[in-house]
Formats: sequence, C-alpha cells, structure tokens
Amino acid sequence: MPFPVLHRKNLRRLTLLLGGLVCGLTVLIGTAIKLNGQPMPALSVPPAQVHPLPPSLMQWNTAQAAQGDYFDQVKSTAVGGLIWTHWPVKVYVVPSSTPGLPPERWSAAIAQAVQDWQPYLPLALTTTGAEADISISPVPPQGRSGNRVRSAETRYELYVDAQQTLAHRISIYIRPSQTPQYLTAAARHELGHALGIWGHSPNPNDTMYFAQVRQPPAISVRDINTLKRVYEQPTQLGWPLKPNPESTPAQG
Repeated sequence: MPFPVLHRKNLRRLTLLLGGLVCGLTVLIGTAIKLNGQPMPALSVPPAQVHPLPPSLMQWNTAQAAQGDYFDQVKSTAVGGLIWTHWPVKVYVVPSSTPGLPPERWSAAIAQAVQDWQPYLPLALTTTGAEADISISPVPPQGRSGNRVRSAETRYELYVDAQQTLAHRISIYIRPSQTPQYLTAAARHELGHALGIWGHSPNPNDTMYFAQVRQPPAISVRDINTLKRVYEQPTQLGWPLKPNPESTPAQG
C-alpha cells in the first residue's frame, strides 16, 4: 500500500499490534510532517525501490541460507521494507531513574544487546536523544499480550528529514522490573524489530521468537538470514520526496 501524500493535516495514529508474549509492535504514521517547525509543502513518495545491501549483510555467508529463515512471518508496512539506509544507526539508551534499577546496570544490559547486533549492522551508541535513530527507554509498555503483561514494545514513526527524504525513527520501551539477563534479551529482541524484522519467529531457538523463554537464545543464523531478506526488499524509506503535481498551483 503506498504511503499517503503528505498534506498539512493533523497527526493521526494508526496502531498495529502483533500477537506475542514478549512485545507489541506499534506504528505511528504522521500525515502532517514538519521540517524545522514549519509545515512541509505537499509532497509525494516515489515508488518503493531496493537499496544496496550494507557491507556486513553483503558479506554474510550465503551457504548458511540452507538453515532457512522466517521471512514469511515478517509483516508488510505502508512503506515497504522497514530498513535503515544510513550508517551507523545511532542508538540512545535513556538513563534509568527506576527505583531498584541502577543506571549502570540498565546501561550495561542494553549496551550488550547493541553489541550483539554489531557484527550484522553498524550501530553506534550516542549520548543524546536528539540525534538518535533508535531510543530505548526503561518504561513499562502499555497493555497486555494475551494473559501476560508485555515485557517490551517497539514503535516506529515516519517523518521527513532535512534532505526532504522519507525517514523513520524507532522508540523501544522495556519493562525495567526484569533481571539483567532478561533486560538484555528483551532489548536484543526489540532491536531486531528496530533493525527491520517487523515480525516474529515461530522457532524458540531464534532471538526473534514470539515468546520469552527461560534461557534466552542468541542471535541465530535464521535471524540473520531473515534480516538479509528484509534488506533485499524494496522500500520508500531513504528516497527523496517529490512535489505532488496535484498541489501545484495552476499557472497563467
């Protein structure tokens, strides 16, 4: 489904919750997008196109593709593949002020999850949220998944950047009342969503398995096979927007 033409309208939200015991996935789509506080002229997004693979995925050993993937479980988005097109992707860890969760324990648990994904996509921790592509907060997600309280949630929002390119940013919320092991596991899982795997694996040996397990798995070959397939898909993200002919005043 093509992304709607960007007009000067109020921000509206479309919520998509995918089943699972670990997390909920939420999309916030802005149809009124401002640049430096000023309304954007009406623009339209070009057709979805394929970006070059990041070097780390280009070098991924294709012989391991025989182990399979779960790409058929990845949900389509309004803009195609939910991928990053600039590197490194900047990750901001919001400091913890939660009683019982020392800031250093929280930061270390999340930094480990970022490090776990580093071999596959370039990530960089940043000390300011203003320049972050992905922010991770020690805030309990809202709602439940089935009969269980969610341990984490990932949301994305579309916007137009300074180069008038369609872009996205990610917000991750993690329930802070977990052991460091499960904080890292939740962050590792949610980062998988944030990096483009907008869905869940049915295999408990994958980090993107839909439920929390007693011994959280590491990132698997199947996880990376799926990630690579996601980055081979066309997307409207990362491409410059064009003036909408319907919004151009008539001449003469």
